[in-house]
Amino acid sequence: MYEELKKIIADSDNIVFFGGAGVSTESGIPDFRSVDGLYNQKYDYPPETILSHAFFMRKTEEFYKFYRDKMICTSAKPNHAHIALARLEETGKLKAVITQNIDGLHQMAGSKTVYELHGSVLRNYCMKCRKFYGLEAITQSTGIPKCSCGGTIKPDVVLYEEGLDEDTIEKSVRAIALADVLIIGGTSLNVYPAAGFIRYFNGSKIILLNKSETAFDREADMVIREPIGQVLKACVLD
Repeated sequence: MYEELKKIIADSDNIVFFGGAGVSTESGIPDFRSVDGLYNQKYDYPPETILSHAFFMRKTEEFYKFYRDKMICTSAKPNHAHIALARLEETGKLKAVITQNIDGLHQMAGSKTVYELHGSVLRNYCMKCRKFYGLEAITQSTGIPKCSCGGTIKPDVVLYEEGLDEDTIEKSVRAIALADVLIIGGTSLNVYPAAGFIRYFNGSKIILLNKSETAFDREADMVIREPIGQVLKACVLD
């Protein structure tokens, strides 16, 4: 199976990667839906409620308690999957990484063309004057982080009830539509509208790398149920 994937990668010069939480779990960042994921942990409110726009506006301090505790992982480092994808981009084969993750690990690994569908914890902005702040504005503050103008600082991440950035959607869909090979990794393909983007693929091969079954398995040309870092290391780095 690895040899076949190696050949597909070798024969293509227009690959796009579409990834989800499973790409970062090997870096120690928990996903949402696994046995140990956020949805299966106990809080005063369900995580999907805390991570909603309405909750952020209504109970901002409570939001930040959860956000600092569970959504920021400053110790996380890129794993073999991130590094392999950055290497593929360097060679000119990989044209874009489209990610549902907000951890910034693809860029840390060296990837340049990264479309972050759900934003990034590394970017934050003042809701009043729109001034941008780095991660330290959140990690080095307590309670509700405030801008120098007095406004509330909000993470540049897409919360529940908020729409995706239109420019990011357009670039992601275009990259997928033009790709020859689409590698999908670490995602259950249950989160919409992002999961629907793969319908725009017109190329020759869809490779699905995910430990568990997805609704898209039957439409993929190849399905590998092994850790994504292990697969990409073997096919790109070794």
